[in-house]
Amino acid sequence: MSEVEAAQTALEDVEEALKDVIDPELGVNVVDLGLLYGLKYAEDGALLIDLTLTTAACPLTDVLEEQVGQALDGVVDDWRLNWVWMPPWGPEKITEDGRDQMRALGFNI
Repeated sequence: MSEVEAAQTALEDVEEALKDVIDPELGVNVVDLGLLYGLKYAEDGALLIDLTLTTAACPLTDVLEEQVGQALDGVVDDWRLNWVWMPPWGPEKITEDGRDQMRALGFNI
């Protein structure tokens, strides 16, 4: 397995772990909501996580950052969260699994 393949596998593990981070307002994980915009490693080895919110005015950044830390405990040693506002989030970014989860919670989507 090449280093690139190993890194990609690690990023897949990170993405899977981030499915434990639940948007407190919608009750669906940030990956399936389409709030995860990117994962990559910085030159210093820290994982950089590009994350957005359903609205820039959302007051829950601290809650989500705490959940990210809990989800990544034991998965990666060093990480940084980068809040991204462009492009703005929209419901078209929700995965099919996310749509199923929202329907199960009573959302009409």
